Amino acid sequence: MLTALSWGDIAALVAPLLIGGVVTGILAGLLGVGGGAVIVPVLYEVFRAVGVDESVRMQLCVGTSLAIIVPTSLQSYRTHKARGAVIPGVLRTWSIPAILGIVTGSAIAAVVEGWVLQAAFVVIALLMATKVLSGRDDWRIAGELPGRRMMWVYGFIVGLAASLIGISGGGLATILLSLYGVPIHAAVATAAGIGMLVPIPGVIGYAIGGWPHLSELPPLSIGYVSLLGFACMAPVSTLVAPFGARLAHSLSRRALEIGFGVFLLLMAARFFIAIVWG
Repeated sequence: MLTALSWGDIAALVAPLLIGGVVTGILAGLLGVGGGAVIVPVLYEVFRAVGVDESVRMQLCVGTSLAIIVPTSLQSYRTHKARGAVIPGVLRTWSIPAILGIVTGSAIAAVVEGWVLQAAFVVIALLMATKVLSGRDDWRIAGELPGRRMMWVYGFIVGLAASLIGISGGGLATILLSLYGVPIHAAVATAAGIGMLVPIPGVIGYAIGGWPHLSELPPLSIGYVSLLGFACMAPVSTLVAPFGARLAHSLSRRALEIGFGVFLLLMAARFFIAIVWG
C-alpha cells in the first residue's frame, strides 16, 4: 500500500497522474468528454502498482475519475459556452434524469465485481467508436431532437453509463445528439455541459459505497475516491481544458470525429485486455 512506499516510489506514481491530467484536460475541451476514459486506465495502472486489491481497484478508479471530471468539465463547458455553441434546452431537460441515472449506477457499482465495470466500459466505448468512425451522416434516428419523455430516457441512460464506467457522460451525450442531426461542434459543446453536472452525485455515491472497504483502500481515500489522484490530476486537467476547447473549434468535423473514435477504440482495447489476461 501507499504507506509502504518510499518518496521515490510515490514520485514515480505522481508523474503518470500529472501526465494523465494533461491528456485529460485536452480531451475534455477537444471532444466534450470529461476525460474519464483516459483517467480510469491511468488510475488503474497506478493503483495496481500501489497494491490496491483487484476486488476494489476498478471501483476506486471510477469514483476518483468522477471527482476529477467535475472541475475539468466545468472549465471546458465555460470555454464552449463563450463561443455560443451550447444548446441550453438539452441541459435543462437532461439534468434530473441524468442525476437519477448516476445514483442508480453508483448503487449497482457498490455491489458488483470490478470486471463487470470493465466490461461495461468496453461495450459502451465500442458502440460509441463505431458510430463516430463510420462517418455516416445517414445514421440518424431523426432530423431533430425528440420530445421531453424520450429526452428524459436518454438523460437517465447517460447518467447510468457515466456512473458505471467513470466517464462524464459527455461522449455518450455527443453520440446521442449527433443521431438527431445536431452538428458535431454543438454536440461536443453541449456534452461538456452535461459532463459538468453528471459526475457530482456519482462522487457522493462512490464515496459512501466504498466506506465499508476503507481497510482495503490506499491512504487519503474517502470511500472509492482517492484524494491523491484528485489532487494530482484535477488541477492540471482544469488548467489545460481551455486549450483543447479552442483546438476543437479549429478542426474540421471529420477530424474531430476520427480523433474521438480512435481514442475510444484504444481505451476499449486496454480494458478488454485487462478482462481477458488480468
